[in-house]
Amino acid sequence: MAGGLHENDPLVVNPGAVDDNALGTAFRFCSLASLRYDASDEPPRWQAAAELIEVNPSLPQENVWAAASAADPAALTRHLQDRPELVTTAGGPFGWVPLLYLCYSRVPLPHRETDVLAAASALLDAGADPNAGYLWRALPTPFTLLTGVFGEGEQGPGRQPRHRFSSELARLLLQRGAHPVDQQTLYNRMFRADDSHLELLFDHGLADAGPSPWERRMGEAMETREQMWQRQIDWAADHGFADRLALLARHGIDVSGADLVQPPFPGDPNVRDAEGATPLHHAAWSGDLDLIRRLLEAGADADLVDFRYGTTPLGWAQHAYQTDAIDYLSNWQTHTL
Repeated sequence: MAGGLHENDPLVVNPGAVDDNALGTAFRFCSLASLRYDASDEPPRWQAAAELIEVNPSLPQENVWAAASAADPAALTRHLQDRPELVTTAGGPFGWVPLLYLCYSRVPLPHRETDVLAAASALLDAGADPNAGYLWRALPTPFTLLTGVFGEGEQGPGRQPRHRFSSELARLLLQRGAHPVDQQTLYNRMFRADDSHLELLFDHGLADAGPSPWERRMGEAMETREQMWQRQIDWAADHGFADRLALLARHGIDVSGADLVQPPFPGDPNVRDAEGATPLHHAAWSGDLDLIRRLLEAGADADLVDFRYGTTPLGWAQHAYQTDAIDYLSNWQTHTL
């Protein structure tokens, strides 16, 4: 598929098109456990997966994809001993290889870090590709194992969180051959000021790595490195992420044209945008507690509703599963009644 993208390519997957209710129990567990990268991503889905396996504790024994979703090293070892070829076999509800289910799973099981790393190592030792991924809804930028581990994205960390052991699992993948240039990871994690993903990727060659397997496969369908870096620079500059610009510069990325903008504090804390949302709505959505405090102290009205959804900033925080913002706004409203 070099140089192009085809809708009928087996790597093209639309996870949101899968109907959970049409699946058998083991595949339904895999589906509920996984980040889909659509509006259905939310903690209740992953909790439903946890409840499903609690009622059916033998699910990891049923197939390799359920064992991977559950990050069950013993079950994975048994599946692979019986059928070694399963390690690279696409299956389950999304047609993924097993390691993808492990990396995209967010099911809240009582795992230790060592359990998850042992499960991932079992797959890698058996021949899993550390650069495996899929093409989300036929977009040309792959959603790789690293993309799943690092998490986040446009829906925010409440709905699309990092893997619970993201740093350790990503480090394992990188040590085992995952390519550090992961365009979708960089996009998904650019919205917040945290740079831990960049630091880890730079430590493993992000700045000057040669072409990735996906860049070779996709050819001109993928963005160039220059485009990738420019998006990072532009977002950091426009959102006042001075530390990110400094980090990029230290690793040889040319940020000389960046004009750092410090987002201004609104003169009117209740000013509305075109859809009626106030700065407090947006701060609640992003979970920015410092900004929430400042806005409320400056006179922001926590009871204002936006025009599009008809809800308050607290409603926005609830929809984004921003638990700290939910607690703060709830306490504020209680104390101001």
